[in-house]
Amino acid sequence: MVVRIWRGRVPRKKADAYARFLAERAVPDYRSVPGNLAVYVLRRDLEDAVEFTTLTLWRDLEAIRAFAGEDYARAKYYPEDRDFLLDFPPFVEHHEVVAKAP
Repeated sequence: MVVRIWRGRVPRKKADAYARFLAERAVPDYRSVPGNLAVYVLRRDLEDAVEFTTLTLWRDLEAIRAFAGEDYARAKYYPEDRDFLLDFPPFVEHHEVVAKAP
C-alpha cells in the first residue's frame, strides 16, 4: 500500500468553501479510481492561512498512475483550485506503508 500526501494553503476566509469543494469534487474523484483504498482530508490553522493535507491510500503505484498520470510525483490540480489556493506545490509525497493496525 502507498500513501500519497498533498498539502495546500488557502486564505482563512476561503477555508470553509475549500473544504466543501474537496468533499464534493476531489474526494469523489479520488474514490472513482480503481485501487484507491481511502481518502482523508486534514485541516489546520496556520498564522496566516489554513493548510489542507490530503492523504490518499492506494493499492500500488499503478493505481496512483491511473489517477495522476505517468508523472505521478506531480501534484494534480483541479481548475477550481485557482479560486482558492495561495500557491501550487508542484510535487506530492509518496510513502510505502510498512506496518498497519486495524
